Amino acid sequence: MSVNVNRSVSDQFYRYKMPRLIAKVEGKGNGIKTVIVNMVDVAKALNRPPTYPTKFFGCELGAQTQFDTKNDRYIVNGSHEANKLQDMLDGFIRKFVLCPECDNPETDLHVNPKKQTIGNSCKACGYRGMLDTRHKLCTFILKNPPESTDSGSASVKKEKEKKNRKKDKENGSGSGEAGNHDNIDAPEAVDGDDDDEDWAEETTEEAQRRRMEEISDHAKNLTLSEDLEKPLEERVNLFYNFVKHKKESGTIDGADKEILAEAERLDVKAMGPLILSELLFNENIRDQIKKYKRHFLRFCHNNKKAQKYLLGGFECVVKLHQVQLLSRVPIILKDLYDADLLEEDVIFAWAEKVGVGVSKKYVSKELAKEIHAKAAPFVKWLKEAEEESEGSEEEEEEDDENVEVVYSPSARELKVETVKPDTPEKEEDDIDIDAI
Repeated sequence: MSVNVNRSVSDQFYRYKMPRLIAKVEGKGNGIKTVIVNMVDVAKALNRPPTYPTKFFGCELGAQTQFDTKNDRYIVNGSHEANKLQDMLDGFIRKFVLCPECDNPETDLHVNPKKQTIGNSCKACGYRGMLDTRHKLCTFILKNPPESTDSGSASVKKEKEKKNRKKDKENGSGSGEAGNHDNIDAPEAVDGDDDDEDWAEETTEEAQRRRMEEISDHAKNLTLSEDLEKPLEERVNLFYNFVKHKKESGTIDGADKEILAEAERLDVKAMGPLILSELLFNENIRDQIKKYKRHFLRFCHNNKKAQKYLLGGFECVVKLHQVQLLSRVPIILKDLYDADLLEEDVIFAWAEKVGVGVSKKYVSKELAKEIHAKAAPFVKWLKEAEEESEGSEEEEEEDDENVEVVYSPSARELKVETVKPDTPEKEEDDIDIDAI
């Protein structure tokens, strides 16, 4: 069954169609993954490499992706429903396919890895502009430019011709046929690319205004790309100062989206919870978990690496406020778990370190042992709750085939506690989080 590429257009005779996305969940436990069966066909309809929308899903979900191009298998880690991915694909189409002027999908991307820019041109209305490269996918596109586009082939051809001309000059063969070839290609060598030729032809005030905007955007993109080239420590410090400024200016409460965007821009998303813990948590951590739940969810949702950093941040907060917090470790961990910021397997993996020597990455070995000892009752309760729910998991899986599995840890906790009225409220929370 096909759907309109631009699904906001309800016209059934709309000429731009694409196959409805088909997703298949494979594996169990930590190895569960979603295979997008017809990603090649969908991407072909969008005139984009299949790796782009797949990586876009990974960026939006905070999940790892895998590409097996030989077997046409495009995979997103975790369990994700086809309808959710289809809705997410609409976001990719709006950002990277539709023309911003005419909403037509007949567009091409023009990637310049050297200048760290991504241009966009529309065959339908003639629009030419630059993409906003702040989305994390743009980093992937810049590293993996489309190979099959005409513009890409032309750029490669021009580069080869330029090298050939250079060789001719070095060999002293700048006359005859080679000389004629140089004369023919001289305008291309001067202009550099087709965009410059088009700009030279447009002299209206509107064209000049657009050129200035694009030049400004280009300068901004260069600054953004320079930040990405900095060492990890510098990027973490940049993110720390960004969050600190939001806190000191009193705007942090509503800045959760901005904070996530900045972390993604600097490519430090996984470490985000560690920085947020340092700046947002103190001895009143239980109240602060509720207050800043959405800030942390944007990092920790379906991101186990971020959850591990959150546990590291939690240890640091306990270290700073041992008198008030050490005895309350189990209840704080339960608060983090109830807020869907930590998953069972992440907590179990953290707790098991006590058997092989706890990590002293964030706190001293002695304090780490104390924290693990205090956490033991909660970990034991969590394991018992998981064992009790295993018997009914197979039946639940059948019922959940048409339901998106997002917060399975909290769902199991609710089942164990048999608090039925709370279940719909939890589902509503999940929907809100997906809309982030």
